[in-house]
Amino acid sequence: MEPLSAVFMVFGMVLLAVSWLLLLQLAFASDYSWGMFALLLPPLAYFYGLFRWDSAREPILMSVLGWVFIFIALA
Repeated sequence: MEPLSAVFMVFGMVLLAVSWLLLLQLAFASDYSWGMFALLLPPLAYFYGLFRWDSAREPILMSVLGWVFIFIALA
């Protein structure tokens, strides 16, 4: 793996982790059961964020940017 693609991969993974943590915070603030489901099933946190777009816009866009970085690293 080239150094630049490794940097893109690390930044993408960090962005995904931070966005998931922010979505967990939003889910727990909304309802305890949503928070537990988002903690145990991580894709559900992003599903929750899509339905709460008004408050979860930044974490969802951050995760999209993370996936873009990962796909650039793999290309």
